[in-house]
Amino acid sequence: MATEVLVPTLGESITEATVGEWLKQPGDAVAADEPIASLETDKVSVEVPSPVAGVMGQHAVKVGDTVEVGALIATIESGDGASAKSEAPQPSVTETPAPAPAAAPAPSGDAAAALSPSVRRAVLEHGVDPSTVKGTGKDGRLTKEDVAAAASSKPAAAPAATPAPTPISGGRKEERVKMTRLRQTIAKRLKEAQNTAAMLTTFNDVDMTAVIEARAKYKDLFEKKHGVRLGFMGFFVKAATMALKDIPSVNASVEGDEIVYHDYADISVAVSAPNGLVVPVIRDAQDLSVAGIEKTIGDFGKRAKDGTLKMDEMKGGTFTISNGGVFGSLMSTPIINPPQSAVLGLHRIEERPVVRDGQVVVRPMMYLALSYDHRLIDGREAVTFLVALKNAIEDPTRILIDL
Repeated sequence: MATEVLVPTLGESITEATVGEWLKQPGDAVAADEPIASLETDKVSVEVPSPVAGVMGQHAVKVGDTVEVGALIATIESGDGASAKSEAPQPSVTETPAPAPAAAPAPSGDAAAALSPSVRRAVLEHGVDPSTVKGTGKDGRLTKEDVAAAASSKPAAAPAATPAPTPISGGRKEERVKMTRLRQTIAKRLKEAQNTAAMLTTFNDVDMTAVIEARAKYKDLFEKKHGVRLGFMGFFVKAATMALKDIPSVNASVEGDEIVYHDYADISVAVSAPNGLVVPVIRDAQDLSVAGIEKTIGDFGKRAKDGTLKMDEMKGGTFTISNGGVFGSLMSTPIINPPQSAVLGLHRIEERPVVRDGQVVVRPMMYLALSYDHRLIDGREAVTFLVALKNAIEDPTRILIDL
């Protein structure tokens, strides 16, 4: 008897998803609650577990198909994978199989079933045996980066006795890859922000000397006590909550012909995930210590990499902080995350000459960028917010005494 596998509830207001990849192929043994497919929603990837133990039946949909909540995507048959595979028709003894290319053996069996299409293509292109490569993805699955690293570490092959024909130079290749649902949503929302908000960006710079010295002095004690590393984001999030309290319009939003002010600071932080940036929210950040903020961000980063962030954790948010400095960005104009009215962009720290007390000295400096909706926030308020943030970072004591 076959058991139907249906698209699970994906979260409030989310009614459909895209089939990202099949983790089990027809005939594979499946344990109860074992993931058999990955679905991509507007925000995160969601794994679909098997409701029962048995054998993977036929796929009702293909990779890339759009499916609605409650739709049938596959069936699970009774039995086990070994018996199911043994019933598959065997080739006749009189058949002579065509020789496979020696340069790129194709993965087969359970190994092939666990590979996503992009990883399977990389295995074939690089001629790597996937069973010899340790995967760094979720549940130990291979990624394209794992395959590329294994290929680069392979010893050079001995030259063939007969020289291979010289390929024609000047070949031009193109590859068309369908945008993921997450990337489509990002594109739509960013364009919507540009079309709706009257966006403007103002800049300032901040001397990071005091924060760097405090971090160097206390990082070991901080990690020993709190179990998390002391970074710069904890200082910036805490300083931002203080500045938002002083300049409430930066923490507000426009809804129709009304302005909604918030007496709390739910800070969205941009975190890198395998399929793109995701923006989980630190709830009530104004009530958290620097240690509490660092713990929350560290947990978000780990679960974003594992693909286990929940959709509810990325809803809402009253203000966003995006740190392009980790990728080496010197300066940028970040785009607002609707319905929020402002976003703070952090950038790389670099030593620059500045004037202090009439002397030219070298200091570790960072550019700050605040993009904001000019319909709600005036230039004076934007500049005042950045100055308040700058003062708190350059003198971290202000954060301790709420000044």
